Amino acid sequence: MADLVSLADIEAAAERISGRVVHTPTVPSPGLSALLGVPVTTKLEHLQRSGSFKARGVFTKIATLTAAERDAGLVAVSGGNHGIAVADAAGSLGIRATVVMPDYASARAVDGCRAAGAEVRLTPDVPSAFALATELEAAGTTLVHPFDDPATIAGQGTVGLEMARDLPEPVTDVLVSIGGGGLASGVAAAVRALLPGVRVWGVETVGAEAMSAALRAGGPVPVELSSFVTSLSAPSASQLTYDHVRELVHEVLVVSDDEALHGTVELAEHGRVWAEPAAGCLVPAARRVIDRVDDARIALVVCGGNTSFADIAARLP
Repeated sequence: MADLVSLADIEAAAERISGRVVHTPTVPSPGLSALLGVPVTTKLEHLQRSGSFKARGVFTKIATLTAAERDAGLVAVSGGNHGIAVADAAGSLGIRATVVMPDYASARAVDGCRAAGAEVRLTPDVPSAFALATELEAAGTTLVHPFDDPATIAGQGTVGLEMARDLPEPVTDVLVSIGGGGLASGVAAAVRALLPGVRVWGVETVGAEAMSAALRAGGPVPVELSSFVTSLSAPSASQLTYDHVRELVHEVLVVSDDEALHGTVELAEHGRVWAEPAAGCLVPAARRVIDRVDDARIALVVCGGNTSFADIAARLP
């Protein structure tokens, strides 16, 4: 088993990125509490720089690079949020960046990367995007992996660090979305260290089930991707994120794309939060947790808000 990221690693990451990222609010949600019938707290990472938690891991990783690695330029693979964060961070630091994305990534994400100064390379799908990034890395460019890196996981863990320290009231269960597993790994490492006894649940969508498949198989395996939630669509988990989730996450729940979409609408209507479906999936998952847990007090990590009204409206019946 790979070494797990520690609380000390996450605290060190928080120091590295201090002043670079936003300390986002952790607040009660009266609207979601009324909707779900239990106390709900939200960690509002959609208010983060570049619109998602990804900025935390990217700035943490960049802080560990040598001058030569920075000068070589950065390459990232992304369905959206990671690429936007790499483009934004690199642009702010004067570093060249290339973002490799599947050609079905949203125009908003592609335009956001280019607006920040990154070169965007489009490929037919996510596996071919990873393949191209591997080629560019072999040619000398520095890879900033979206999840398979202890520095990235420690950076994402600062979400959990802030949330655990800022909670206005105790919680029993924390829900966090899973793509490749970097956010869930980091949040679980922080929460389990600071809030013993609190359960951390991962949430995926049907057709983006890399971590569920890994847990069933006993290790990372390739998965077929069909979910419209591209920001959760990793072609496989990594050994590093698998080890974290197996050890620290209570269970991974899987909801449908339709449930994620309607959860996004419920976040907007009841929580007054404009989030992406990668966060919307937490609402239906929370209902399942509440059905199974007595006296639940829920915290939701609202991971990002990089979606448009048109993107959501186009999917609604």
